[in-house]
Amino acid sequence: MDRYKGKVVVVTGAGGGIGRASAIRFASEGGSVLAVDFQGEALSKTLQIVKDAGGDIHGVQSDVGDAEQVQKYLEECVSVFGGVDVLFNNAGIVGGIGPLEALDEATFDELFRINVKSVWLGMRFAKPIIAERGGGAIINTASAAGLTATPTLMGYGASKHAVVGMTKTAAVEMAPMGIRVNCICPGIVSTQMIQTIENKSVSLGLVSSADQYQQAYSDRTPLKRYVEASEVAALAAFLGSDEGGMITGETSVIDGGFLQS
Repeated sequence: MDRYKGKVVVVTGAGGGIGRASAIRFASEGGSVLAVDFQGEALSKTLQIVKDAGGDIHGVQSDVGDAEQVQKYLEECVSVFGGVDVLFNNAGIVGGIGPLEALDEATFDELFRINVKSVWLGMRFAKPIIAERGGGAIINTASAAGLTATPTLMGYGASKHAVVGMTKTAAVEMAPMGIRVNCICPGIVSTQMIQTIENKSVSLGLVSSADQYQQAYSDRTPLKRYVEASEVAALAAFLGSDEGGMITGETSVIDGGFLQS
């Protein structure tokens, strides 16, 4: 498919997991990709994978929670590729794991800086750039944790609830400019982040092993497995494409039925 031929896509958190899978997917469909990540080595690996496959990609090492750096990576995208058609605000962190009283103020603030402020900054500064191209799409990574209670993950869950709320309002505000705004709410995805959660859950005594954590999730999930990063990337590619042209303000859940069980 060449759904993104002639289009420019910005992907944050592109150094691994959903972000890397999405950079690969957008490029494979003909898009020019600006890949953004704070971790330079991880970002370089993504760039190499896409380039080896013949994709068009440029990388920027950036702190997505810093306004000046967000403006700079978007300006660099315009300089390199001529504009922005799709922004995938995907960067995020899990932060502290444990009961609410164990979440310290510094961790809470950093969670909201990376998971919430970065999304707001991306939308704020990309809005006029995308509008200049006649419209486009913004996709924000929220989480199934942004739609339900998340014991031991209060800060993370709260930050993702915020992303859902911002997405809905931004969708209405940006519609007159032809910009669609949606968010993706994945369940547990097979990435480094879930390995962190599994290991911390073991250390807190919530489960006896990572295998037990996985089994407990599988037992509750109708489709009986974690989501793959490539599956989230496929959903992002659909939402950002012309095929998703009448979808805006939506929370697209991809969790194997977890929230329905």
